[in-house]
Amino acid sequence: MPLKTQQDELPSMNLTPMIDVVFLLIVFFMGAARFTDPQRDIDLRLPEVAKADAASGAPQARQVAVYADGRIALDRTDVTAEQLTAELAEACAAHPGTSVVILGDSGCPFQHVAEALAACKAAGVGQVAVSVQVAQGAASARR
Repeated sequence: MPLKTQQDELPSMNLTPMIDVVFLLIVFFMGAARFTDPQRDIDLRLPEVAKADAASGAPQARQVAVYADGRIALDRTDVTAEQLTAELAEACAAHPGTSVVILGDSGCPFQHVAEALAACKAAGVGQVAVSVQVAQGAASARR
């Protein structure tokens, strides 16, 4: 029986690829990191105020509901066509970017919706939208 006179080499692990990956990650994160704050680069002293109120944001769209019987409601408050024009004109004077969404009842004659549209135009509202609901079977019926 032959005896082994040489010992086998122990397997060694090559760490070169792992070191390369670690260095690449370090370079990537160093390049992606922000070391300076752009606001700190500006040599500027900002003025101070004693009290600051929050800035008023843009107003939400006003809702005009037109019911089947011809009633008109502005933000859930019943109004006449003249009152609607006056309140919308007042809102446009306070906030020039006021928008209106008209919600018309499906059983309502279009004449009532047209009156609401005319009131919006007379008040000077620049952004008017008419809200509708998509029917359940309408998407599959269209081609």
